[in-house]
Amino acid sequence: MKKIFIPIVVAGLTVAVVCSACARKFDTEDIKITSAVAQTVTESENLTEETATVVSETESEVPTDEVTTEKETSFADKIASVFEKTTQALTDAPTTAPVIYIEDYEYAYAGFQPAYANIDIDDWKMLLVNRDYILPDGYEVELAPSITDDPDSMKLDYRVAPHYNEMYLAALEDGIELTPVSGYRSVERQERNFKNKIQKYIDEGYSKTEATQMAATIILPPGTSEHNAGLAMDICSLYQSFENTDEFAWLSENAADYGFILRYPEDKQDITKIIYEPWHWRYVGIEAAKEMKASGQCFEEYLGVVNN
Repeated sequence: MKKIFIPIVVAGLTVAVVCSACARKFDTEDIKITSAVAQTVTESENLTEETATVVSETESEVPTDEVTTEKETSFADKIASVFEKTTQALTDAPTTAPVIYIEDYEYAYAGFQPAYANIDIDDWKMLLVNRDYILPDGYEVELAPSITDDPDSMKLDYRVAPHYNEMYLAALEDGIELTPVSGYRSVERQERNFKNKIQKYIDEGYSKTEATQMAATIILPPGTSEHNAGLAMDICSLYQSFENTDEFAWLSENAADYGFILRYPEDKQDITKIIYEPWHWRYVGIEAAKEMKASGQCFEEYLGVVNN
């Protein structure tokens, strides 16, 4: 039976109420509450209780025929009412889009179960793409050269490229060349790289599950890399020794002034689930970059999305 997802946001809680097309069946196992539960505020308690009441009342309201009953209509009205009241009460509060997970994910055997990345967020610079949030199939990126005077230079999202070019020119004035090594990468290429890395570990004697988990700390599964979105650049090198160079020192000091952050810091590997990559710099905008630099937060921490 066709299901409808009705998202209810309650001051930091996202409740995805799942009911049938005629709202005649309610399954409490389909309630999904995001990690934002820790942020629930006092003002939401009454609304949360009202939502719980609606859920409780529906447990015994399962009609036996295909005709929409008065009780069914009443339940749908209550859901709509709670959603409307919640929305009005939280006009100034941040909201979370419904989380939709991929069914039959290719790498689920390794414990990976990503949700679709929220590509419709108001601020595109805050797009979160990682092992837990995947770009939808067919996601397209409008590209531009990262160095304006070099049309053959590595490409980035056209909105990011001018900022990289500005940073590149500023570094040149200081005698530093931030050579772009890898910018936008197609999902198809990402898939080839990822599967090659898995096979490498299998050839070394690891199980397929172990090999996939290990590979994902170095090369993200297809669709979950910021390179697939054109938002990040690997600069100068692909070796951790890059941290000992003048180029890295310049980036650490100045990159935030142009909106870029060190995306995978050495001390945040338990959060990013990616090895330390001193070469990988992500564009997030100047304000956010400076705030993260000042606070020492990685991107997941800054967004309040930390999955264990």
